[in-house]
Amino acid sequence: MPLNRLLKYLNLLIAVVLVVALGLVYWFVYRVLPQTSGRVIAPVQQRTTVTRDGRGIPHIEAQTLEDALFVQGYVTAQDRLWQMDVLRRLGSGELSEVIGSATIDMDRESRRLRLRRVAEEHYRALAPQLRSSFAAYARGVNHFISTHRSSLPAEFTLMRYDPQPWSVVDSLVVGMQMFRTLTTSWREELQKRSMLEGGEADKVDVLFSPRSGYELQPGSNAWVISGKRTASGKPILANDPHLEFSLPSTWYQVHLKMPGMNVTGVSLPGIPGVIIGHNDRIAWGVTNLQFDVQDLYSEKMNGQTALYLFKGQPQQARLEREVIRVKGGRAVEFDGFVTRHGPVVQASGSEFLALRWVGEEPGSFGFPFLDINRARNWNDFLNALRPYPGPAQNFVYSDVDGNIGYHVAGSLPIRRNYNGDIPVDGSSGQFEWDGYIPFDELPQIFNPPSGIIATANQNPFPAAYPYNVRGNFASGYRNRQIISLLSSRTGWKPDDMLVVQKDVYSALSSFIAKQVVAAYEKRGAQNAGLTDAVQMLKSWNGQMEKGTPAPFLSVLLYQHLRRAIAERASPGKGGIYDSMMAGPVIERLLRERPANWFSDYDQLLLRALVDAVEEGKRIQGRNAVKWDYGEYLQLDLPHPVGKQIPWVGSYLGIGPVPMSGSSTTVKQTSRKLGPSMRMAVDLGNLENSYQNITIGESGQFLSSHYKDQWDAYYAGRSFPMRFGKYDGDVLAFVPE
Repeated sequence: MPLNRLLKYLNLLIAVVLVVALGLVYWFVYRVLPQTSGRVIAPVQQRTTVTRDGRGIPHIEAQTLEDALFVQGYVTAQDRLWQMDVLRRLGSGELSEVIGSATIDMDRESRRLRLRRVAEEHYRALAPQLRSSFAAYARGVNHFISTHRSSLPAEFTLMRYDPQPWSVVDSLVVGMQMFRTLTTSWREELQKRSMLEGGEADKVDVLFSPRSGYELQPGSNAWVISGKRTASGKPILANDPHLEFSLPSTWYQVHLKMPGMNVTGVSLPGIPGVIIGHNDRIAWGVTNLQFDVQDLYSEKMNGQTALYLFKGQPQQARLEREVIRVKGGRAVEFDGFVTRHGPVVQASGSEFLALRWVGEEPGSFGFPFLDINRARNWNDFLNALRPYPGPAQNFVYSDVDGNIGYHVAGSLPIRRNYNGDIPVDGSSGQFEWDGYIPFDELPQIFNPPSGIIATANQNPFPAAYPYNVRGNFASGYRNRQIISLLSSRTGWKPDDMLVVQKDVYSALSSFIAKQVVAAYEKRGAQNAGLTDAVQMLKSWNGQMEKGTPAPFLSVLLYQHLRRAIAERASPGKGGIYDSMMAGPVIERLLRERPANWFSDYDQLLLRALVDAVEEGKRIQGRNAVKWDYGEYLQLDLPHPVGKQIPWVGSYLGIGPVPMSGSSTTVKQTSRKLGPSMRMAVDLGNLENSYQNITIGESGQFLSSHYKDQWDAYYAGRSFPMRFGKYDGDVLAFVPE
């Protein structure tokens, strides 16, 4: 065949392939993008409109709450239906049905924790008005599903399954999944018990102390400043909750406007209302308290009969049979047992460990956010929080009248005879909860003279608190840095809050660096292999910034010191110790240098330096000056389904990209976790507020809002929080 004819056929073949490829892209990806203009015939009571602004955020205007929530369910499904389906499957233990055997262990744990069964119990106990609100949201989701069966998001096509209708229970499962994410602490009880076996009890207790000695009141990662410190003379409230990175983003931005409620902020896909944001009168931020609301009970149980003892009397554990369907494989069946304390989550030999968890207690599902969305003042806000059971949170507050406040909310167990830090004997009856700490006795602040309320996950309970306090609280480093920055001047503006939110100074890492340098210089020994490293630490300013070597070395130093003190407390167990309080423990030991821990602290520091430098060389090469913290702290976030698409899959994710920050910086960052949203609300002029999420509003690959917020997020910029002034495409929902 002549060459020119061969080229002609080859070009024709390429053209056909391109046309087919473009057709497939159109059919499976572009065609399924949300309708953003025109009208939708829907079961609404009155005409309701959705205006999509420049970032695709829906501004919903309705005449009734039910219509607003119906449309919220619809538009959230337009952008995030696949994410919603994954969340309910994750909580229900049904991922393997569509993914396969890789997720069997995840499903098994969700089934053992009974998340869907508990959600069904919570549904039966829901107040009628709340059930009606959740049902309206579910109807909106289902109207989208039923009218778009042939044009669902691409993930369903790629994974070859259709979503089931949405239910109120599904929304409660999503809530239970977040409850689990924010309160799971029972594995730390096993970690501490393991370290006590063969360890020195007093030293192990120090490693797991709930109090660092550096607490400032109160605790989480949000703050509010009064008008005495702002340019407008009115409060500014800022919030940047830290959660695991996800694609799509954890949060979905939405604005709900109707008679009696005008609120904007972020929601959780699958749940109605606004979780964090502001209305026309108040603003609020929400972050995790991290109080321990889980206890493990070692049950004296017969594995054959499921009989166990309680106060000397035999009790029958309830059998719950579970069947996990597995795509492409045989279903997995197992039996779960539930005692009076809760589900058996771990069985080894003759030991059966049952978990008591606030999330599974009767009546433990509360949803204050729709009432918060309508709150007009501090009293309304507190009345909304009062019955809230959890997950326990720190709530910060401000209003247009100039007030600022803080209140812990959630059901916190009262433990009379024990700490809850290790598994206890379930048969004795001596380690039961004695109700919950009364709401009015929880940590709270209103209009402090300082004009500052700053939080950063540390222990907010005073030392003389009348109730037993346990939790996996963070150290006080971030909180102290926030207060230091906010106290440094007045005249703050909303945009200035970004300076605080992206601060990457680590007082702990800086302290350790100075201790190492002092130990090296004190010994007077010159080690050519350590000279560059020591000089690097000596000139370092404590900034955990990508593109620089010292932060990388400081992290390695911390890890080796943490392991060394854990080994001293419990020989052979140093590798399992990973408490959030490890930093303050290291600092306290290095400051006080008690003789019963180490005889030579300088030697401890120099040994850690040698080991850290050697490890650094193995990871990033022999020239320490060329090390790069950003190469160590990288975010790699591929799309869980899109990554499988040939040629283009890698473009659908984020990274790998170098990151800045650490666990002890205001911008708390790890390879998996970081600020999930940034917000600052100006109560002097709500139009001056800003908010952005991590990736983008849409989960649809070809949407212009799929990743349109990432560049700003990564650079530490933000966007106006549109409230009274917005325009864009309008989609009208009209009654059937």
